[in-house]
Amino acid sequence: QVQLVESGGGLVQAGGSLRLLCVVSGGTSSNRAMGWFRQAPGKEREFVAAVNWSGSSTRYADSVKGRSTISRDSAKNTVYLQMNSLKPEDTAVYRCAATFPRLGEAIVRVNEYDYWGQGTQVTVSS
Repeated sequence: QVQLVESGGGLVQAGGSLRLLCVVSGGTSSNRAMGWFRQAPGKEREFVAAVNWSGSSTRYADSVKGRSTISRDSAKNTVYLQMNSLKPEDTAVYRCAATFPRLGEAIVRVNEYDYWGQGTQVTVSS
């Protein structure tokens, strides 16, 4: 019954920016770890960024560190991924993920997430 819906993807030129949104509905708790993952054609799903239940702990993949920011607004059941200085290699389907209600640090392992969104396409042209 928990649903995650992503939005904000699109087509941008290299060097541009996007803000992805993930809205969580159907759950009884907002105390979930949240993450963003991506998958490009021919590649396995890759960790991008994560935030813990409170927003006090974040983690980033080396490939996006320094140009991406994950944040959350628990009152709106929404997590954001601001991506700047986009590169063609950022092109992928970006999926939002959530755990069962869980405290602690941000989670980077894909198999620790329980709910997944449908994904939003990010395409970066050179």
